[in-house]
Amino acid sequence: MSVVVRPVKISDIPAITRIYADAVKHGTASFELAPPDEAEMGRRMQYLLSEGFPCLVAEVAGALRGYAYAGPYRTRPAYRSTVEDSVYVAPDMSRRGIGRTLLDALIEASAARGFRQMIAVIGDSTKQAASIELHKALGFRHVGILQDVGFKHGRWLDSVLMQRALGLGNATNP
Repeated sequence: MSVVVRPVKISDIPAITRIYADAVKHGTASFELAPPDEAEMGRRMQYLLSEGFPCLVAEVAGALRGYAYAGPYRTRPAYRSTVEDSVYVAPDMSRRGIGRTLLDALIEASAARGFRQMIAVIGDSTKQAASIELHKALGFRHVGILQDVGFKHGRWLDSVLMQRALGLGNATNP
């Protein structure tokens, strides 16, 4: 299976919206309770692009099958060199290497833009073991767990925090 990663285009929003809607409705990776519509997803993507954050999609046989982006970790100015990653793959394409291909490209694109740290906030450690292992395989280290911080699908969920340096990391000032 050949995976092509490319920058997102606005015309990708319908497919991105469908992938994310499934994750919101059926999964625990996102703590949103209702899936946003295409207009809202378009606004979110436009914001990221206008602020210079990397936003990527993965195509398999010409069809969009996953997407990833880096966004602000926190809005305070001191966090400006730190990003949080998000990776979503179509439900019928999980465990086929698409997430790894996207995250690897996102790490590279974020480092190329001068970001120094990447944070993964992974919801629900019991159901997201594959995401935790993916991040670990790409150099992230476990830095903490926020216990019982979200309530979705009738149960309390934790968030696993993982981190990796990008580029020069903290070796020099930004």
